[in-house]
Amino acid sequence: MRLRKKWWARPELEENKLFINNPRELKGRWKEEFRNNNPIHLELGCGRGGFLTQNCLRYPEVNHVAIDLKDEVLVYALRKVEEYSEITNGRLVALNISFVSELFDKDEIEKIYINFCNPWPKDRHNKRRLTHSRFLQEYKKFLKVGSEVWFKTDDTDLFNDSQEYFKESGFEIEFLTYDLHSSDFKENIMTEYETKFTKLGMKTMFLRASLK
Repeated sequence: MRLRKKWWARPELEENKLFINNPRELKGRWKEEFRNNNPIHLELGCGRGGFLTQNCLRYPEVNHVAIDLKDEVLVYALRKVEEYSEITNGRLVALNISFVSELFDKDEIEKIYINFCNPWPKDRHNKRRLTHSRFLQEYKKFLKVGSEVWFKTDDTDLFNDSQEYFKESGFEIEFLTYDLHSSDFKENIMTEYETKFTKLGMKTMFLRASLK
């Protein structure tokens, strides 16, 4: 569904210190932005910010950068984060994720979250998947060795294909389940999408892969 343009969204974002208007200028300098040496985790496709908000609250000793493409989505994520005055460890960026390696320097990111990304089911579109080998090679430009990618989806074809993408790109799958909520994995934070569709019987597939 196409989002209706909200002309007020960008000015509202730019007025807030949690929104990074020129993120490429921070490449290699993100710890200066957060004013500490804490590890930095990256969320690709943050939607309306529920996952980001809970991550920031649960892990205050970690800095969190969340990326999405549309101002019309990010402005609601910003408002969600702003509900908690204690959150100072989150930042929002508007970006086409194809250019994500332009934002971070070598070893600057220690974990990536990819939650319910577009499955791009047609063969000719597979390279647009955020777990495709093409993207994984880009992430390796700024991930530390031993860093993890946490991936959730409700699309079985995407999940099966992604396992191969990770393996062929130098990642080792440390944990994998086709039914996350029935597994013994205890660290899950549910997204808005996940919460809604789990109630309707959707099963969430999840894997955790580390860079070797």
